[in-house]
Amino acid sequence: MPPDLAAPSSAASGPAASGPAADASDGRGVLLVTNSRAGTSVVRPDPMPEIRRRLPEARVESLGEATMDDIVDRAMSGDEPPTALAVLGGDGSVSRAAHLARRHDLTLLVLPGGTFNHFARAAGLETVEAALDAYAAGAVRSVVVAEVAVDDGEPTTVLNAVSLGAYPELLAEREKRTSLGKWWGGAVAAWRGIHGAHRITIVRGGRRAVVWSVFAGIGRGDPRRIAMMRRASLDEPVLDIRIHHARGTRLRAVTSLAFGRRTLAVMRALRLMPPASDLERTVVSEIELTVRPGEAPPVFAHDGELDETPDGGYRLRLRAIPDGLRIYAR
Repeated sequence: MPPDLAAPSSAASGPAASGPAADASDGRGVLLVTNSRAGTSVVRPDPMPEIRRRLPEARVESLGEATMDDIVDRAMSGDEPPTALAVLGGDGSVSRAAHLARRHDLTLLVLPGGTFNHFARAAGLETVEAALDAYAAGAVRSVVVAEVAVDDGEPTTVLNAVSLGAYPELLAEREKRTSLGKWWGGAVAAWRGIHGAHRITIVRGGRRAVVWSVFAGIGRGDPRRIAMMRRASLDEPVLDIRIHHARGTRLRAVTSLAFGRRTLAVMRALRLMPPASDLERTVVSEIELTVRPGEAPPVFAHDGELDETPDGGYRLRLRAIPDGLRIYAR
């Protein structure tokens, strides 16, 4: 496996610590990257006035023509490189910011600004105010992350989960309908999935399986779920693997992606969830599997974002990284 992207400073080890931080609680030394397109389906007050009030010395950049990689790399090569990276956005933006924070050995300040904010909520950062309080207190802790790599490519940081099969296919269908918005686009994508989801063939340890989906979450998750979006632990360096074997219908393949408690309860009451005999679970620190070529879109998902894969099949490697990232959190 490739080496870790970055080794956190020893001052940030352990569940919580006062580790290396920005120069002052007023935001000096902080580079804040905002994604105005995140969380557009959620009605909430604009957090920027409060952020600017509490971090008046922070450098603020917005995603647009420049990517987050461009913004951070340019700042790090300047005369006064940042000592902390902040991000206001959803899980996709936070995941990329985490990757860059590890690359440049920066502490990450997560300001929840997306629709679900799975990682921020797992870290106890339910609101922007809570995140700013952790920053003001200098509360730094290290957390487990994962690294995913395709074939011999460079590893990418993962904060929540990696998935293959039905969920990435649903995301790909939803992205074709961005004009409908996230919710209606998702509904249309789910409807199409019920009628046209594709099975995928995987090989792990010489064992071949035809499956609807594979989910790999960081830390042990709820055993009753298949689709794991929000991690249950920040400190457990394991991967909780859920494999949904393709013995049932496409309807069950799509309904198995439900992750809300109420939705899950309804699906179980209607007996639409797959039976336990169709599911396989294993908990490991790393996993490698091969995805054979097929009719499914050549993509996988991590932290709610799509990544393209080779059309002719590929090898996917995933491993948990203990103390892989420093964040501001109590």
